[in-house]
Amino acid sequence: MRLAQCFAIENDLIHADAIEASEFPDLSARYHVYAVPRTVINGEGFIEGSLPEDFFLDAVLKAVSPETQDGEAL
Repeated sequence: MRLAQCFAIENDLIHADAIEASEFPDLSARYHVYAVPRTVINGEGFIEGSLPEDFFLDAVLKAVSPETQDGEAL
C-alpha cells in the first residue's frame, strides 16, 4: 500500500486508498480480498502481495495496458 500511496503523491492521475478488509466486508467480497495486501487497479486488475517498486510499477503498467485482459492476476 505504501508504494501505491507514493505513486499517488507523485502523479495527480493516481488515487490510492487503504481499506481495512475486516472492517469493510462488502468491499472485500466485491474485490475478492482473501489475503492482504491486494492492490485493485481501476476496479478490475489486481496485484497480489507486496512487490518491490520496479515490479509493482510494471504490474500497474500492465494492468492499465489495453493488451491486459480484465481481472487478470499480475
